Amino acid sequence: MLLALSIRDFVIVEQLDLEFAAGFTVLTGETGAGKSILIDALQFVLGERTQPDTVREGATRAEVAAEFDCGTAAGAWLAQAGFDAGDEGAGANGGAQVLVRRTLEAGGRSRCFLNGSPATLGQLRELGEQLLDVHGQHEHQSLLRPAAQQQLLDTHGGLQEPARAVAGAYAAWRNATRALAEAEAAQAQSAAQADQLQLLVEDLEALAPEPGEWERVEAEQRRLANGAALLEGTRQALDEVAEGEDTLESRIARVQARVAALQTFDPRLAGIVEALGSARIQLEEAGRELNHYVARSETDGGLLAQVDERISALHAAGRKWRCPPGGLAALLDTSRAALERLAQGQDLAALRAEQSRTGQDYRALAEALSAARRKAALAMGREVTRAMQDLAMAGGRFEVRLVPVEAAASGLEKAEFLVSAHAAGTARPLAKVASGGELSRIGLAISVIAASANPVPTLIFDEVDSGIGGQVAATVGRLLRELGQSRQVFCVTHLPQVASCGDQHLTVRKSTLAGGQPVSRTELLTGNARVQEIARMLGGSEITALTQRHAREMLARP
Repeated sequence: MLLALSIRDFVIVEQLDLEFAAGFTVLTGETGAGKSILIDALQFVLGERTQPDTVREGATRAEVAAEFDCGTAAGAWLAQAGFDAGDEGAGANGGAQVLVRRTLEAGGRSRCFLNGSPATLGQLRELGEQLLDVHGQHEHQSLLRPAAQQQLLDTHGGLQEPARAVAGAYAAWRNATRALAEAEAAQAQSAAQADQLQLLVEDLEALAPEPGEWERVEAEQRRLANGAALLEGTRQALDEVAEGEDTLESRIARVQARVAALQTFDPRLAGIVEALGSARIQLEEAGRELNHYVARSETDGGLLAQVDERISALHAAGRKWRCPPGGLAALLDTSRAALERLAQGQDLAALRAEQSRTGQDYRALAEALSAARRKAALAMGREVTRAMQDLAMAGGRFEVRLVPVEAAASGLEKAEFLVSAHAAGTARPLAKVASGGELSRIGLAISVIAASANPVPTLIFDEVDSGIGGQVAATVGRLLRELGQSRQVFCVTHLPQVASCGDQHLTVRKSTLAGGQPVSRTELLTGNARVQEIARMLGGSEITALTQRHAREMLARP
């Protein structure tokens, strides 16, 4: 569960430090006060991508830190990913506690940390999937999409892993099928291709080009072709340095001796004498290197013909196989690989066996998933139908129909949500019969039920109760409070009926700084302050004795 949240310079939040308890927490406040910014901050710290303007105007960096009691599963993930899991067993669920921190510079650079160690956005998202689940205010619209209906069914039934296994098996079967089809299509021309590739490989293997060889022999040819000039120049340099009549070595020695004699009159010349000595040593070393170079150069005369011959051979092979001489080694490697693929591709029996095996694997996994989905569909239908009765849809019925489809990555069927507004009616596709209000209520029922099946310890509902009111709103509050008995639940709401059900009540207010800049502040409400907030939600800007009495009555309800 979420233990604490710290925010610095995030959107319009200047500074905020909050601690949270278990159970059901409500967040209220005027429209535009920044209630959803707290949700955005949590999603930001758990790896959601964002924009540089997330940094509060005038600040250089935004920072969000969140501390979680992450339970045993997330603690195991931390250990497997190589992060310090803190005091193992310190959490309420026997797991570890984790501090997630993320910063964002005004220029767009983001940095992430898990328990003080650098992390990637992908790692934050992986961990976040085990810590937090957010249900957005427009999420019910996704119920009209077939893919979302399928995903909700699998989530409710705990079938995510079998569904992923089916998708993987389908990919393997599809790849094997494609390989077999390509091999069969290429069989007629593979013999001619193999002959051509075999000739190319044999020719280049005889030549044995090496990676980088062309650049090396070109450089060697330039050196050898200019050998006479190099030899003459280095010999002249050797005479000047060490072997001539008046060499640089002897001249430096004379200068050093002359300055050394003067040193007896002025010790400050000692440094110059030392520098001249160093120069003599360097000249002696240069003379030895020149001598070695000249000696070696005199033995290089027979190499030029060999290098020219090699360059000619590489040029000829390049022209023959329409390839730059420098690319012959790579051409040999790719041709060998292509020849090997052709040889494998011609083994149609092996490819057919692989295609059959992967198809059988897929079919077995997909049929097992279908059986599990049938059970999950019945259970989900019963649970959503039961919730609909409490949400002012008495007699309504919800069904999940599984429609057979051709084999696909998602399995052998697609899920379709059906609804009937009254007991005697025929259930029809959700998109065709549900009004906006009904869709919102059905979406809320599915969200609460799906959340109950989700093992994530912290659930956030961001204004999912929009479009409802009265007794339905009171029922929603009760459902969320019941859910909070087994989970940590947060709900951003405008409804006093929902807010009064919270175990903990936070309010968000927006004010203006001296310079006219907006800033959002959050505080925990207790006692009379909470009564005043519920009264404001009931009566608007004018809080009367009647609305206060009504607020107290709502808060006193069990």
